[in-house]
Amino acid sequence: MNLRIAGLALVLTVGGAAFGQGTSAAQQDRVVRINQIQVIGSHNSYHAGFAPSERAYLEKNAPKTLSGLDYSHATLSAQLTGGVRQLEIDVFRDTKGGRFAHPKIVKQVAAAGLPADPDFDPEHEMDKPGFKVLHVQDVDQRSRCHTLVKCLTDVKAWSKAHPGHLPIFLIIETKEGPLKGMPDAVQTEPFTAAAFDELDAEIRSVFSAGEMIVPDQVRGKAKTLPEAIGRGGWPTLESARGKVVFLMDQRPVEALYVQGHPALRGRVLFTNAVEGAPDAAFTEENSGSAAEIDALVKKGYIVRTRSDEPTEQARKNDTARRDLVLGTGAQIISTDYPLSEPASWTGYSVGFPDGLVARCNPVNKPAGCVDTLLEPVGR
Repeated sequence: MNLRIAGLALVLTVGGAAFGQGTSAAQQDRVVRINQIQVIGSHNSYHAGFAPSERAYLEKNAPKTLSGLDYSHATLSAQLTGGVRQLEIDVFRDTKGGRFAHPKIVKQVAAAGLPADPDFDPEHEMDKPGFKVLHVQDVDQRSRCHTLVKCLTDVKAWSKAHPGHLPIFLIIETKEGPLKGMPDAVQTEPFTAAAFDELDAEIRSVFSAGEMIVPDQVRGKAKTLPEAIGRGGWPTLESARGKVVFLMDQRPVEALYVQGHPALRGRVLFTNAVEGAPDAAFTEENSGSAAEIDALVKKGYIVRTRSDEPTEQARKNDTARRDLVLGTGAQIISTDYPLSEPASWTGYSVGFPDGLVARCNPVNKPAGCVDTLLEPVGR
């Protein structure tokens, strides 16, 4: 790889192929790495919102709670078709099955004399053992896919139907602990080191090794992930297209996930790690400043940030945070309102000009990177 000056234009050459004006998508893919692009993600991507009587009950009894949870998403496949390239899935442990099969809000709706809502789980997926996908036990359980396996199966089906797509980032948030203000809520199962073995196994039951980008691949022969990403360890788009990357949301459980797996050896997910830790390649700066985000990006980290939370910006059409993060190098910008799902109140949404699925990273893109070669709109 070398640089040369052609007139006044800087041209990057790879194996003799010019990277700039006239560059093909295939040529660009051999240069651009997955940490050198920027994509839009959806927050709580599985979230289906509330049924009519559930909404009426919460409006009367917990209006502030409803306000913060009052959003919904289309199916995971529809979001991917709409241009989202990061999905977030919340998982609860349910080793025996049935733990979340009978949410209390159903009984509360009946006790309030409201009409019965449609069954939230008509196929009885909640009765089966395995990781369940929901937002808040007993309160907010309507999901586009009730089990982790089902969610991942939907993503894989879309991926197979759209070969050559940019890598899909899948953020997994582990949920556990008591529900504040509702002491009689279903008790969750704790996440342990063994539970994380189970989580990796469920993911591997859907995606094969060749369909994922995992820490071992990025680390290579380096001792730690920071060492690897500091010298260009992230794969190029040429080798990453059509694949998925799993990321962990919850930093408090990081120590359990790396237990027995130093620097994430043998693991599936990249942890939300503190800068410089042996397992650090991905990190979240959900409310971070532009300077904080960009400093991490320049060191090779993949950074996820939020543009709105929970529904406040969308209700007011407050674009300050959105515009700030779009100017950073954060590779993943997560929102409840991607372009295909604007807020009903104000039309607020988050996306790139001309409806681009992705763009070259504003902070660390290679010179000459062309946005429209990353993934054509409507692919």
